[in-house]
Amino acid sequence: MRDSVIEPAIGRDIVSLALVRKPALLRQVFGVCVGSPAQIVSLQKIQGQLRDPGALETVAHYLALLEEAYLVAALRKHAALETRRRAAPPKLVTLNNALLAAAATAGPPDPEREPARFGAWVENACLAFAWNSGQLVSYWREEPLEVDAVIEGSWGSWALEISVGEVDRGRIAGLLEFVRRHRAYRPLVITDAGRTAAAGRYGVDALAWQDFVMSGPVTLRA
Repeated sequence: MRDSVIEPAIGRDIVSLALVRKPALLRQVFGVCVGSPAQIVSLQKIQGQLRDPGALETVAHYLALLEEAYLVAALRKHAALETRRRAAPPKLVTLNNALLAAAATAGPPDPEREPARFGAWVENACLAFAWNSGQLVSYWREEPLEVDAVIEGSWGSWALEISVGEVDRGRIAGLLEFVRRHRAYRPLVITDAGRTAAAGRYGVDALAWQDFVMSGPVTLRA
């Protein structure tokens, strides 16, 4: 994967899209992204993890190039005002979990021993599938509440909580508050197959994440 996809995409394809003055820095930005699946990371924090110096404008430009190359999407915050969307840190989504596996020295996470890391990979896979399916994907956060994804497009308008742990009111508090404020969006919990029934106690639809990454919310669109 590293030799056949990652290196040609970064070393050849992206360079053909635009002038890249610091190819090593571009690789480092990509490395931070694949090390932060489905995480909200400020440009300043990305900058601080780079071995070589780079201006914030350069970091933002390289994120845009990685998105053009279909390697990484920097999801924007869902907000009414453009200024708030632009000022908020991006949520980093690697657009194929095989890239995560290729870059991870420890290999894929074990769901029993590494539940938090496994959950991040599941969330990344769900967001990547939605983005690759042509949906407009963003996130919402108003401290202390958060929605993992806000989706608009051919699937309809959805607000998603993605969790492989217990489904309880505390975990879906952000989801419930978001749809209370934005009634055009339908709430959806994506979780393990054995936990979908728990969401029904709160009047929220649920899907197993394995089903979502195959077809999205196709069975719930009616």
